Amino acid sequence: MSATLATPEEAQFFATCPKGLEELLAAELTALGAVAIKLQPAGVLFRGSLQLGYRVCLWSRLAGRVLLELARGPANDGDALYRTALTVDWSLHMEGTQTLAVDFTGGNAAIVHTTYGAQRVKDAVVDQLRVGDRRPSVDKLRPDLRIHVHLRKRTGPTGQQGQQGQRGQQGQAQESERDEAVISIDLSGESLHRRGYREEGAMAPLKENLAAAVLLRGGWPAIAAAGGPLLDPMCGSGTLLIEGAWIAGDRAPGLGRDYFGFLGWRRHEPAIWGELIAEASGRAAAGRDKIPDIRGYDTSGLAIAASHRNIEAAGLRTQVHVERWALGEQLLAPVPKDRPPGLVVCNPPYGARVGEGEDLRPLYRELGELLRTRHMGGDAAILLEDRELGHAIGLRARKIYDLYNGALPVHLLRFKIEEAAIQRPRAERPVVRSDAAASFANRLEKNRKQLAPWAAQEGLDCYRVYDSDIPEYAVAVDIYGDHAHVQEYAAPKEIEPEKAEARLRDVMAVVPEVLGIPREQVHLKVRLKSRGGSQYGKQAASGKLLMVREGKPRFFVNLTDYLDTGLFLDHRKTRMRVGELARGRRFLNLFAYTGSATVHAVLGGAIASTTVDMSPTYTAWARKNFDLNNITGPEHRIVTAECRDWMRQEHRRYGLIFLDPPTFSNSKRMAGEFDLQRDHVELITEAANLLERGGVLLFSTNFRRFRMDAGALADLTITDITRDTIPRDFARNPRIHTCWQIERR
Repeated sequence: MSATLATPEEAQFFATCPKGLEELLAAELTALGAVAIKLQPAGVLFRGSLQLGYRVCLWSRLAGRVLLELARGPANDGDALYRTALTVDWSLHMEGTQTLAVDFTGGNAAIVHTTYGAQRVKDAVVDQLRVGDRRPSVDKLRPDLRIHVHLRKRTGPTGQQGQQGQRGQQGQAQESERDEAVISIDLSGESLHRRGYREEGAMAPLKENLAAAVLLRGGWPAIAAAGGPLLDPMCGSGTLLIEGAWIAGDRAPGLGRDYFGFLGWRRHEPAIWGELIAEASGRAAAGRDKIPDIRGYDTSGLAIAASHRNIEAAGLRTQVHVERWALGEQLLAPVPKDRPPGLVVCNPPYGARVGEGEDLRPLYRELGELLRTRHMGGDAAILLEDRELGHAIGLRARKIYDLYNGALPVHLLRFKIEEAAIQRPRAERPVVRSDAAASFANRLEKNRKQLAPWAAQEGLDCYRVYDSDIPEYAVAVDIYGDHAHVQEYAAPKEIEPEKAEARLRDVMAVVPEVLGIPREQVHLKVRLKSRGGSQYGKQAASGKLLMVREGKPRFFVNLTDYLDTGLFLDHRKTRMRVGELARGRRFLNLFAYTGSATVHAVLGGAIASTTVDMSPTYTAWARKNFDLNNITGPEHRIVTAECRDWMRQEHRRYGLIFLDPPTFSNSKRMAGEFDLQRDHVELITEAANLLERGGVLLFSTNFRRFRMDAGALADLTITDITRDTIPRDFARNPRIHTCWQIERR
């Protein structure tokens, strides 16, 4: 039996994808005809017809699953979830004798285990369709109907008003929380990355949709259209080569699949699907002649054998060539004359795949030599786990994308292979002119070797690698990905200016050589003692932003225009503490700067957030950080206002507040001036008044002479947590800030 959706042009879909591919998937969906697109973490919401849903299943190279929403409703506990599932007329979607499976994501205090949530939904479907002994059965592998349920927390106004003139939960419309289940049909049935050609892989195979993303980010469609070749010098089981051939040949990635979730669905439209299959088959046949030269090599005989089998299964035996060659042999092979520029794409081994402790730098250096000597003028896209290893390639990346290979964070480095991109290899020791400069170089190298592996393990792109370790060299050196940020502290008056300048020249000569960073990517600032916030004044106007990671969150920093970069590195552990405490709470970030603490809070599970700063520059910057981390919705507010004035007018209550005020401020945007030591009791009291019962206030300052007046705050429990908030890379400077956790008694 077949039925038509009541309003096919208004269907709501959600396409899942690996984290980091949301923007790329949104562009693909737009090209396929989707509308009302909205990016979400690990997926994209969109609207369209049933035909569009089929088309995405057939043509998306990036999506994992395509979910068609049926209903949504309360799910505060198992019984509420069961009742919501009963609101769907399941007889429209399956027969009582068919098979089903239920996938469940999310949870709450009552539905802790996804297995329990899936069981309750399955019970509702079976109970509704049961007729005597006839009832649907479960098939977890290839059911006739796969149901997907996502449990999420929603916040909205109740419309209740309190009495006028009272603070707190009265005097305004309140927000209520509810757990909502979104019930969908999984049209894909099983993950779309399973194209049907890969029976087995070599060591650590790359998922097909991530391989397609690597090729798309590498610019392969345009290169292929121009007739450029594709090469994978370490091809493994051949996934990148096959995906590259299918992209060049206009073959739909779902054309060879024999199972989709909609094939057993009662509302499936075979005629629509048949038309799409016919169209895709015609395009694939016409596109075979457009596939350019595609080659792969690997040193493993097992990998090459797996590649041959996969290439055969993909129908590309005459289009894709693979051969057993090591990198060294490829360096000796003749270069075809008049070969157009192409793309070298590679997923080389990294520690998590080949075993920790193996030194992979020689392999990456050899890969870099292959690119520079055999493929000059072309492009390269290299997927790796450790960005430090990327330096061994010896080329400056034009673009770096943060992706995930399963649960493993990885980086895609995009190169233009040209003379201007070649990096000078790191010297064994910089040429120095004094014993003191040699000591500085030794200390910097020692710190780098100790901290770089730790930072990579923690998923940190930015960390402090030197902080006045040697008194003669009073600078701080921070690493931001492939850049360095050097801050010179003002020299004491007794130091002759000529000597201070000579030491700074030493620093600027040593840093790029020891860290292996191009000189033009080493940024120097001079930090002077100032009053009234002038340290935040603009020093340049490049407007150039660099994206960096701090574990899961990502942030934009500016290394040129301001003394500070937009991210206080010493507050890293404090931000992570915010993320740990924020789950299920409303979060308030006061004097929020660029909103980095809010990003940690929201990604940590905050149900709502308010971010307040007086500077329009910083609130705009915070918005960019929100967009970068897919933080959207009215429940996450950014407010441009003077914090103390704003607090006096705010009536909401918050479960977690972060308060990191300036030491002194006399901005034109505020009435009077602010002095932290003088005004902190009033400030903390006003912030604590916004706490809900059981709420937590984190208060921090970098003012070294600050003294907390605990006696004047006797109604609060104040705990010094400074030691727990000092990151490893600031361990030798534990007075960088102080931090307290404050709660009402």
